[in-house]
Amino acid sequence: MTSGETTDIESSGRQPAFLIELGGLYGLWLREVKRSMRDRGQLIGGISRPILWVLILGIGLNPYFRGEVYGEVSFVVPFTYLQFIFPAVVALNIMYTSVQSAVSVIWDREFGFLREVLVSPMSRGSVLLGKVLGGATVAVIHGCLVLLLARFADVPLTWLDVLKALGLMAMLAFALTSLGVVIANRVRSFAGFGVFSNAVILPLYFTSSSIFPLDPALTQAQTRVVYPEWLVTLVQYNPLTYAVDALRGALIDYNQFDPRLGIAIMLIAGVVLFAIALFDFRKT
Repeated sequence: MTSGETTDIESSGRQPAFLIELGGLYGLWLREVKRSMRDRGQLIGGISRPILWVLILGIGLNPYFRGEVYGEVSFVVPFTYLQFIFPAVVALNIMYTSVQSAVSVIWDREFGFLREVLVSPMSRGSVLLGKVLGGATVAVIHGCLVLLLARFADVPLTWLDVLKALGLMAMLAFALTSLGVVIANRVRSFAGFGVFSNAVILPLYFTSSSIFPLDPALTQAQTRVVYPEWLVTLVQYNPLTYAVDALRGALIDYNQFDPRLGIAIMLIAGVVLFAIALFDFRKT
């Protein structure tokens, strides 16, 4: 056997680089999904959270979601409070799951798995993408758990509504999982990550017009009187406001802003946050 024939045999036995990247990407994605689905605590949280918000908080506050105009009582928006917060609860479940899934970066760093993966033929971009896609997939699944409560929230959904919502949920989950990785790259301890992530999630959620309406076209004058000026400003400059609004458009056909704005902001946020996460990840 000549040296040329030996070289041909060796080269034919090697997998193309893109197949190695694709196989590694799938392996990391599957690992993240399996690990998260086996975490009973995360699963219980994904089920109990929407039950608390939709069936208890939504029903309890529903009678107070009213406005009085010329002595007549009417709903502030043409929906019950339960219907109004339903898309926001979907976003809330995605937020918690996306950001918390990034704790696997700290876990893998502490126990040496990340070091073993980084010396593999895979690029660091593919490693990060596999982890982010895995976390985003689990977050979308947890968002779908909320959709199962649509009948109890009196939200009629068609298959087209569900498909639209799934696309928006995937974009939101990708951006928020990338945000979680950015936090995990800067906070090296499990305790610190939990405290810092909650310090990010809760202000983002509560200032995103998730639990009260902020419609510039209909209630701007009312909100400026009822709510402090600084709160209205925070809501208007919060990117999550437009993501929640896009979900409302898909699920209950109600938008406070241009629905295209929410899609654009989620896409831009996903690209920017993933780029920041990758920049930090390459330094590890």
